Amino acid sequence: MTPAFDLDAYFERIGYSGSRSVTLDTLSAIHLRHAQTIPFENLNPLLRWPVRLDAQSLQQKLVRDGRGGYCFEQNLLLSHALQQLGFQVTGLAARVLWNAREGTLAARSHMLLLVNLNDRPYVADVGFGGLTLTGPLRLQADIEQATPHEPFRLGRTDDAFVMQAKIGSMWTALYRFDLQEQFLPDYEVTSWYLSNHPASQFVTGLIAARPDSDRRYALRNNELAVHHLNGSTERRVLTSAVGLRATLEDIFRLALPDGPELHAALERVIARAA
Repeated sequence: MTPAFDLDAYFERIGYSGSRSVTLDTLSAIHLRHAQTIPFENLNPLLRWPVRLDAQSLQQKLVRDGRGGYCFEQNLLLSHALQQLGFQVTGLAARVLWNAREGTLAARSHMLLLVNLNDRPYVADVGFGGLTLTGPLRLQADIEQATPHEPFRLGRTDDAFVMQAKIGSMWTALYRFDLQEQFLPDYEVTSWYLSNHPASQFVTGLIAARPDSDRRYALRNNELAVHHLNGSTERRVLTSAVGLRATLEDIFRLALPDGPELHAALERVIARAA
């Protein structure tokens, strides 16, 4: 529980004016609005600026400053809002499987939430970038579950669950998690590593993602992809720092800081891709 959390400011940020009752409808509506409004982005690690996970810093960056963030920032912010409403929320951690080589054992580098609602558990996750959930899932294995975007399901393996998304006709594994509760210090250690290690993807390149009503936007360095829910994809290569900044502001709806640091970082992204 975070008594100082400004729930009204959070709701204004995500454009939510619905019910504040502790129901599945409320959870689903907030989950969707958060995912569509607050983009996944890694500008702080890219610029070597600190990533702070305390509640006040999260509110300042993601709510008041109009920025986004990665999984720890996104899901911690959502957890504070849900707890303020009276939801029972537990933090979990996952090992990412998406785009990983088969047999690779990854660290628990992803955060997700378990929300207990009337003794029925649900998974919530607004921080998985290009394939983030846009609605909560029942914690029930081996059933296809609809979301406002792709169908998802939870596979079961030993004592863990595997989050899967249906892309076209194929099921793709995203990450593997169990129900061991995680706490802020657990996330802070992993987040520090991901935002500081020189080989981390969050340090070496630009990443941004945001789902919209009928599509998903994904930016990797200077390559923009628009994945439509009908299965078609548009791709565009951005050739200037000015164009890259405009894309971050217009498509990803980011309020970007002024100053030479960001412009220089965007120019480096363009130069590396040339």
